[in-house]
Amino acid sequence: MKRSRSLSVALLASLLSLFFFLGGCNAWRRDCHSSCGTLQNITYPFRLTTDRKACGNDFQVYDQLVYQLACVNNRTVMNFRSGKYYVQEISYEKQVIRLVDSDLQKGNCSSLPPYSSGLYPDFHNDYGVYYLHSAYTIIVFVKCSVPINNSEYKATTPCSSPDYLYFVIGNNMSISDLNESCKSVAKTAIDMTAVGEVDTSNYTQIQNLLPMGFELSWEILYTKCNWLSSPRCFFQSMTWFLIPARIFIGVLCLIFLAYKLRIRHIWMDATVEEFLTKHRNRTPTRYSYSDIKKMTHGFKEKLGKGGFGTVFKGKLRSRRPVAVKLLANSKANGQDFINEIATIGRIHHVNVVQLIGFCSEGSKRALIYDYMPNGSLEKYIFPQQESIGHLSWEKTYKIALGIARGIEYLHRGCDMRILHFDIKPHNILLDENLIPKVSDFGLAKFYPTEKSIVSVTAVRGTPGYIAPELFLQNLGGVSYKSDVYSFGMLLMEMAGRRSNFNAKAENSSQIFFPLWIYDQVNQGNDMELGNASDDEKEIAKKLIIVALWCIQMKPADRPSMGKVLEMLEGSMELLQIPPKPSLSSPTRVTNEDDATQMDTMGSSTISEIELVSQNHTESNLLSVIVD
Repeated sequence: MKRSRSLSVALLASLLSLFFFLGGCNAWRRDCHSSCGTLQNITYPFRLTTDRKACGNDFQVYDQLVYQLACVNNRTVMNFRSGKYYVQEISYEKQVIRLVDSDLQKGNCSSLPPYSSGLYPDFHNDYGVYYLHSAYTIIVFVKCSVPINNSEYKATTPCSSPDYLYFVIGNNMSISDLNESCKSVAKTAIDMTAVGEVDTSNYTQIQNLLPMGFELSWEILYTKCNWLSSPRCFFQSMTWFLIPARIFIGVLCLIFLAYKLRIRHIWMDATVEEFLTKHRNRTPTRYSYSDIKKMTHGFKEKLGKGGFGTVFKGKLRSRRPVAVKLLANSKANGQDFINEIATIGRIHHVNVVQLIGFCSEGSKRALIYDYMPNGSLEKYIFPQQESIGHLSWEKTYKIALGIARGIEYLHRGCDMRILHFDIKPHNILLDENLIPKVSDFGLAKFYPTEKSIVSVTAVRGTPGYIAPELFLQNLGGVSYKSDVYSFGMLLMEMAGRRSNFNAKAENSSQIFFPLWIYDQVNQGNDMELGNASDDEKEIAKKLIIVALWCIQMKPADRPSMGKVLEMLEGSMELLQIPPKPSLSSPTRVTNEDDATQMDTMGSSTISEIELVSQNHTESNLLSVIVD
């Protein structure tokens, strides 16, 4: 009781001190007021480029001030990476900003919005602070090479066009939904409730709505200031220290609170809760911890255990079977937990596992997925029980195709490119029909599709499947080709029906399977496939050749996942044997408890990986934390 009371007092004191502290630090930023043309009283969090640097909120993404506006030809302009828009009005009370497409011509029937990808969810992907207002609906303009007979594709008549120009209305449309003969040429939003009933098939009415613009809601985020690396932040911080009473009380209370409440865990919980609050309209169902206990019958039936935690079988109230992953030690301020929800919580694909819901109560976190009765692919590639036989070659081929389609969707089918960084047999789940599902996005990384290189500050993945450029910088930057490498190592194991690394191999040349099998294929030798038919041997050879292309040392020499699919689906006669992979690989981790993501490695990273390879022992394990 005494401890609880002291913690409450500490928390109250800290909140009061933070109130005065932040109030004193930010009040001077809110005193700025400016105008541009008809837009008056531009104030916090916004600022014009001509305002003094102390004005407005200085939150940055991609080195661009998120809340900064420009005054061009006496009109207020907001610049996004995806386009430029005129600001028509700002409601600070509702936190809503109205934008108009900059090049849209009023009264011109053929005038289209100037940008093909300039709206939600792109604004969210740009900055994470702007969201399309709920009253607005996305409208996408598409050009097709042939006439389209589809009720969702509405003609833009009476506007004349040399192409077949249609418009499609709806917030759920994605690139993958387009007819194969069509491409998106413009995208914006319209308020179909503002002028009463609108005939969505009448393009004249739609055209009249376009110049009215659209509204975005905004949230206020704050930049974390590095005092040592930024002179501006340093002097700004020194200004705050001139308020000695507030700072003194604030520092004392924060130190006391950190000591009593283990501040590290508080920050982690705050990070997760901030994310969940911000994205509450776009996340799966949230369950309480008591709900989790009920659906698993008190965690009665355990399906598996690993470094990530433990998986239990459960049932929803609808009797739908589910798998509940109870997380153990969330890493990087809960980033692995956030990654799972941010990734598979929003996307839907037949070859990506479905996230049904989640639980987050303090340190207790869980993820709820569709139950996969056939478990992971690992037990079919390396069966340890006689009751689990090898998959047929036809089924192996179909599973390989499904995995490739799932990864290709992550790379190209979403508004943001998603890199998985941990493709391996254990993370491929099989449903009742043996349809593969890519799972476990704890290490996933997101970046715009137009960028070719992604920044990572630590090696991530599982030894044996990690692309060499993640720890050898001279090979080139880290990109989606890193997932291609991991898929190649997985495909090689599927084709060889064995681990890529086998220290107990009778023939020393077979210790690292990819190098041995390359020599066999290149010399035209028959692979040891027992009683396999000619068609089955052709499937195996195709899988091996595609895998060899995927595991080339240099990322530039590897195909994209789209090209991988072409090779897998194409004729065997069109496949060429690639150059021999010049690589060495760390041992494949087989202990499920240790087959988790690696801890941040310092200068000894390469020597440790080489040591594992040289020792040829599968008990030598590396583990790394995500950045």
